[in-house]
Amino acid sequence: MSGSQSGPGPAAAAGAAPGKVSIEDYVPLPTAAEQFPLEYMQHCSVIKLREEADRVIVGMCDPDNLPLQESLRAFHRKEVVFREIDRSELTMHLGRILSATAPAAGGASPEAEKLLLDRLANDAPVVNLVNGILIEGIRAGASDVHIEAFSSSVSVRYRVDGVLRPARSFERARFAAVSSRIKIMANLNIMERRLPQDGRLTVHLDADVMDVRVSIMPIADGESIVLRLFHRESQPLTLEELGFGEEHLRLLQRLSRLPHGLMLATGPTGSGKTTTLNAILRSIDARGRKVITIEDPIEYMLQQIDQVQTNERIGLTFDSVLRRVLRQDPDVIMVGEIRDSETSELAVRAALTGHLVFSTLHTNDSVSAVTRLANLRVPGYLIAAVLRAAMAQRLVRRLCPECKRRVRPNPLQRSLFERHGVSASWVWRCEGCAACRSSGYRGRVALVEMFTCDERVEEMILEERPAGEISRYLAGRGMTCLMADGLSKVASGLTSFEEIERTVMPA
Repeated sequence: MSGSQSGPGPAAAAGAAPGKVSIEDYVPLPTAAEQFPLEYMQHCSVIKLREEADRVIVGMCDPDNLPLQESLRAFHRKEVVFREIDRSELTMHLGRILSATAPAAGGASPEAEKLLLDRLANDAPVVNLVNGILIEGIRAGASDVHIEAFSSSVSVRYRVDGVLRPARSFERARFAAVSSRIKIMANLNIMERRLPQDGRLTVHLDADVMDVRVSIMPIADGESIVLRLFHRESQPLTLEELGFGEEHLRLLQRLSRLPHGLMLATGPTGSGKTTTLNAILRSIDARGRKVITIEDPIEYMLQQIDQVQTNERIGLTFDSVLRRVLRQDPDVIMVGEIRDSETSELAVRAALTGHLVFSTLHTNDSVSAVTRLANLRVPGYLIAAVLRAAMAQRLVRRLCPECKRRVRPNPLQRSLFERHGVSASWVWRCEGCAACRSSGYRGRVALVEMFTCDERVEEMILEERPAGEISRYLAGRGMTCLMADGLSKVASGLTSFEEIERTVMPA
């Protein structure tokens, strides 16, 4: 970046391009705590050349990186002057720091040099610590890794089969370095600790390639870091593997062949809605129909299906992508989530104009999908016109086949079985063994509640009847509720009564 030179006469280095300055002309540079962290300098290609009372002079290899400039201005809260430096010169300078084994000739004090050497000495252990946390989580089959800084220590927990398990803890003094390491891997700002940040990174472990979604949130004692793990090469489960019975399978196969309409999967976060929709899409003949998905993130790579990843940072939201997707002549569209009225309007419009649309909503049961669409300002006559089916589901842990044991149901359990029309002479419980890491569970199975719209349901939607009234009509028509489906899976030995209590039993 051209302009007047700052400092006592720094001149362009010999052989440097016009407009650039030489790092050597600013020696002695700020060091130790007065300099940027080493990983930050390497990652962002910047270095603090000088800091004065009222301004900071920063050398940067990419003078057009305006977001980085704004970040540094916000961090220093004083005037920041940027000077363009040569990338190869910065690389050589950082190499000298990394290879230093004695006090540098730049005049740094022994105390400052000790701080620098201590920081460099801790570099490899921090990398190993972060790698170890990720590897342990991947091998444990975790869907999420939680790293949380509290006042006296840092907690690491893994979510395995939907349940958080404590894994390890380490001293609070190491958290800043761990947080910075993860931020750099995810291309985030290591100096930002006031605002939430989201990013992504990729991890290679032997033959496995993991996509990791990073969420960082400031909390009272520091930061909470959550890493969501996605196996890029893993195959999505089939509907049979998820635990769908024959009746539900036949119904979903019929729905997937419809020429148009709206099919909704509902449930809380982590209930497997997207996994189920991916399994349905795999059953569709994509050679004869154009199938497009809009996802955040793309969890499974599907053959012969166009998959679009949203990116809110650049305006690639669900509704903006859906507008463009409608111009791609699709037959089937999967919208990862209906979050707002704009997306709900577009999804309904797509279903009205000859497309089969699958999507998800956050509701507690299947019938509440009607209420949720109405809350999103979709008129009742449109809901009645396009809604073909809604399905609620939960994921419960599957009993380990190696160590599960059967016992007689107690009086409360017997009364619940009778109330929901489930025949059960035994219930099953977990014991714990080496195969399941003493948890008693291995994998998960879906509990399902599903209904399809008939003329009477459409009339009730048009008449804005309460969800409870629609539920009673559907129950009389034979709809199996989540509780009944869960109890039947307890009776068959797939899961335990305790899992049903945890996931679907009302408080």
